[in-house]
This record gives sequence, C-alpha cells and structure tokens, in this order.
Amino acid sequence: MAMGITLIAFLFILGILLLIAIYFISVYNSLVRYRVEVDNSWSQIDVQLKRRHDLIPNLVETVKGVMDFEKGTLTQVMQARSAAMGATNQADRVKAENDITTGLGRLLAVWENYPTLKSNENASQLQEELTSTENKIAYVRGHYNDVVANFNALTQQFPSNLVAGPFGFQSKEFMKAADSDKEVPQVKL
Repeated sequence: MAMGITLIAFLFILGILLLIAIYFISVYNSLVRYRVEVDNSWSQIDVQLKRRHDLIPNLVETVKGVMDFEKGTLTQVMQARSAAMGATNQADRVKAENDITTGLGRLLAVWENYPTLKSNENASQLQEELTSTENKIAYVRGHYNDVVANFNALTQQFPSNLVAGPFGFQSKEFMKAADSDKEVPQVKL
C-alpha cells in the first residue's frame, strides 16, 4: 500500500513538473514569435524608408530650381537623409527619419505656393508617390507599435517575465512621433 501511494505521489509530482515545463516552453515560443514579428515589422518600415530615400533626390532635383525660398528645407531634408542612411543604431535612425518627415511635411505644405510645380507632371507624380509612401510609413509604424506593445506586455507580465528575463528577452522601443509633429498647427485666416 505504501508503495502505491509513493508511486501516485511520484506520478503527481512528475505531472506537475511536466505541466510547468510545457508552460515554460509555450511562453518561450511565444516570446520568440513576437520578437520575430517585431523584427519583421521593423523591416517593413525599413522597406518604406528605403523607398522614401530613393524618392528624395528626385524630388529635390525637380523642385530645387523652382523653390529658391525653400533651399534651407531642401538642405535639411538631404542632411537628414544622409544621417538616416549612415545611422549605426536604431535610435539615431529614428531621429533622422523624424527629421526627414518634418522637412518633407514643410516642403509639401508650401508646395501649393508654386504654380510651376503644380503644373509640372514630374513634380506632381513625385509628390503623389511621396505622399503615398508617407502614408505607408505611417501605417507600418502603427503596426510596429502594436506588435511591440504585445511583445513588451509578454516580457513584463507575471509569470511570463520569469521566462523572458533569464532568456534575454528585453522590451523594445516604440516608434514615436517627432517633437515637431506634436506641435499644434497655426491656422491663419
């Protein structure tokens, strides 16, 4: 009888340990899946940023003769593009990309003041492509932040944080809007 109770206790403890192991494996696999999803989301942003980087020199060449007043903005956009392409870490790249977004926003805002540009088919097509690319960038940034939120929640919640910490899963940075994007626009009538 004592041997039967010992065997039952042993099987019970073995069952508990097996359930704990299955749980840890499941959490680990979830963390890996989310980390891969975060990396994939960043690469989707990267694809759209590359497209924007390719459009910028064409845009600058098209408008630089017409938009003499905006040379400072054009220079700022090109400098930010160079900084983004030469960035060695994600934080520097995000800052440079935010500078590009700010400069392009200013450029597109004053575009309407130049009838020559509005009538130039090349310029109009570039403006449309750039606007489309900016919309895609905004969309993939939103998706990236959603995936990062899920990953960060999993790395910080108990008990999954007991798996995340020892295996080196660390929270990821969100994509944030540039400080200039947070300013309230001035409307003059």
